[in-house]
Amino acid sequence: MRTTARLLTGSALAVAAAGLACAPAHAGDADGLEVFPSSVVPGGQVTVNTAACGDGGTAAGDAGAVGAGAFTLAPSTHAGDAIGQFRVPPSAQPGTYEIAATCAEGGRRVIGDLVVTLTSQRQPVHPRGSVKTGVGGALGPDPVQTAAGVAALAVAAAGGTWLLHRRARGDGI
Repeated sequence: MRTTARLLTGSALAVAAAGLACAPAHAGDADGLEVFPSSVVPGGQVTVNTAACGDGGTAAGDAGAVGAGAFTLAPSTHAGDAIGQFRVPPSAQPGTYEIAATCAEGGRRVIGDLVVTLTSQRQPVHPRGSVKTGVGGALGPDPVQTAAGVAALAVAAAGGTWLLHRRARGDGI
């Protein structure tokens, strides 16, 4: 029992230590380039912002990887943020693209990822039609098959009733 408790305690401490070691690495990424929306369809508008350039800082953006070219990031109403926009070309192919910005003062370069997809996440695709589970169904795609199924059930019910009636009279089967 003691060995099991020591093993579980040691494992829990190891996981906690690993979590604490990774926390500062994630927090340091706050000055990166934020891309909104992170996933877009070709022809869509993209907004990027960063706090890496400081108060009143500007930056030169580069969306050449996706084919949008250069754009400017200017100071925004949020203290310390620079913001810019560009449009993804309608000819852009699906994939993940690196968007970059270089601060005017200090030359600091920050990057962010943009995912180009063929379907928008804002407009989910809803299934259409019926489920292909066999012949029949009240709302199936083929009314002839539905009528044939109903007729087969009616014949089976009539035949079963006739056999039960005959058996009850004693005529034999």
